Amino acid sequence: MKGCLSLLLLSFALVSCKKENVEINENVSKEEIVPFKGNTSSKDSLYSVAYLPTSTTKQIVKHQYYTLSYNEKFEQAEWVAYELKKEYLKNNDFKRPYFIEDPKVTTGSADWRNYKNSGYDKGHLCPAGDMEFSKDAYNDTFYTSNISPQKKEFNSGIWNRIEQKTRYWAGKYNDIYVVTGGIAKDSDKKIGTEKVAVPKYFYKIVLAKSGKEHKAIAFLVPNEKSDKSIYDFVVPIETLEKMTGIDFFPNLKNLKSSKDF
Repeated sequence: MKGCLSLLLLSFALVSCKKENVEINENVSKEEIVPFKGNTSSKDSLYSVAYLPTSTTKQIVKHQYYTLSYNEKFEQAEWVAYELKKEYLKNNDFKRPYFIEDPKVTTGSADWRNYKNSGYDKGHLCPAGDMEFSKDAYNDTFYTSNISPQKKEFNSGIWNRIEQKTRYWAGKYNDIYVVTGGIAKDSDKKIGTEKVAVPKYFYKIVLAKSGKEHKAIAFLVPNEKSDKSIYDFVVPIETLEKMTGIDFFPNLKNLKSSKDF
């Protein structure tokens, strides 16, 4: 990524590992790669470096505890990114709110009624279960910009198992960074009056700091029921980059994902 802000260049010097040279989308302005502004006080926080992916749509939306890139064509986020700390892992019995449109999406996020009687779940990208440390954080996950059509057996099955494992890793590493989205560009299925695209695949990338280096694991899972191990769906990050046109960690070079996480 060219022309990063001086603050990001300073942060970049702190990063010890570099990512492989892969095909990426470079048509993104420098303003789009910025640190998330969530509450964090640790000097070793993942937000000491800008970890946001690039955006192919140039519509970045920042909420207090997560950031997303909205794709108006498919009426959903192409990615949602957030930090998950060990101390965020709470089990609060918050009342589940209604889904509402995201007021920060300038083109308008899809109405929840598109999902009604569609046969698909309103699948969270940033899970409500990851945000139970705060009622406000929890409620923010119910913007329709943070959901995507998921088959019920997928949402409650293999995808739920990956989400639970992600929370396990947050406890293990104390502080992780998560990027999630659906791959909808080749979708032949749409729901609702706004024609919300149904992704054929969903991906999730988990990044952790191990000592002075970074490590990551990436998943690519068909939007279908599966009883397979979650590790059967591990893929290289560059596979996801080639499929989406997104550079997921533009300030990390030679970062490789593996099952050894």
